[in-house]
Amino acid sequence: MRRLGRAIRRTPLLADLPREVAVLATIAFFVALGFGILIPSLPIFASTFGVNAFQAGLVISAFALVRFVTSPLAGILVNRWGERIVLSSGLLIVALSSLVAGFSQSYGQLLVLRGAGGLGSSMFTVSAMALLLRVTSSEQRGRASSAFHGGFLFGGVAGPAVGGLVVAWSIRAPFFVYAITLLVATAVSLIFLSRVRLHEREEADAGSNTNKREELWTALKDPAYQAAIGSNLITGFVIFGLRASIVPLFVVEGLQRGASVSGIGFLIAAGVQAIFLLPAGRMADNRGRRPALLFGTIASAGGMALLALSDVAANTLGTAGLAGVTLFLIAMAVQGFGGAFMGSAPSALVGDIMGGRKGGVVIATFQMMSDVGAIVGPLVAGLLVDAFDYDWAFAAGAALAILPIFLVLRMRETLVRTDRAP
Repeated sequence: MRRLGRAIRRTPLLADLPREVAVLATIAFFVALGFGILIPSLPIFASTFGVNAFQAGLVISAFALVRFVTSPLAGILVNRWGERIVLSSGLLIVALSSLVAGFSQSYGQLLVLRGAGGLGSSMFTVSAMALLLRVTSSEQRGRASSAFHGGFLFGGVAGPAVGGLVVAWSIRAPFFVYAITLLVATAVSLIFLSRVRLHEREEADAGSNTNKREELWTALKDPAYQAAIGSNLITGFVIFGLRASIVPLFVVEGLQRGASVSGIGFLIAAGVQAIFLLPAGRMADNRGRRPALLFGTIASAGGMALLALSDVAANTLGTAGLAGVTLFLIAMAVQGFGGAFMGSAPSALVGDIMGGRKGGVVIATFQMMSDVGAIVGPLVAGLLVDAFDYDWAFAAGAALAILPIFLVLRMRETLVRTDRAP
């Protein structure tokens, strides 16, 4: 196990980073792996209780909504109890709620248990990000954030591939497999997160009596923090909300292609993002957060614009041609490129603002912006598609994605170069 740990830390993405970064990236992989196995089968399982499509979708929304509502509580818990305890407790809550949900005998039980999992998810995500940003120095936070998001990315790609085999065994099986992957992640956090190192940092933090409300208010007035939360809001809206909800429908109805084309598009986006994770992290650490954020925000807006053009091309030139499909695949690649930078620079920027201090509330607010976008994005996109067409939804996403560019242009550079070891 120790040899495996050393081998993991020698990978280019994790080289010269604190041990905790490799641990958190591993935890993220197992969380995303189980989540990717469960999510495709969740609406199908809900429908076995005789509910309509809206109620089936509500099971997914309940998790996201509770996660959003409880994020401030997670931030308070991180400040009071520390990242390690909150992280492990959050993972355990999601694991147990998922395990019990697999035995649900009614739709109501399933809905309540998935909602409870949202609480654990907010505890995990806020505490993991707070820990990641606190154990790294300013020159490391870009690569550390890339490594952490890389764990989610690789787990998210592997999850659906395994999920088909799991569902073939039993429609309830994904809940149990998800619970197992979360229990593995919990064990990793308890065993490999160094209690001594974290305790030393908490003692150093104890001398700070800064009021957390004042700390949040100060951050909100900082143009750099505004750029970070604005970018995260658009990431949630465009990538986790709009793109995830309507791209599969667009491929089938707008481009009139099989679902496999949608899968290829998402695979291209994930592949391009994986390729540029390390360069994006290095750019954020070497050249600064501001140029890296500009790359990410411009690419996000450009990718949405290309998706709108792919629909226009399909409508103008006909779906029999390859113009619409080609533009769609290029758009997904551009989105993947932007995602690599949006996964590293905003998080590193928030870490710079906190300066290595406990920042549960500030980080929780940052995380909540992504959740807001993920909740609102599908609703707005669905309304625009129903009222107009897919190109309207994509154009709206592109227009909104332009706004963070102006926030980035007016922000200060937060990268501080020091020789202090984390």
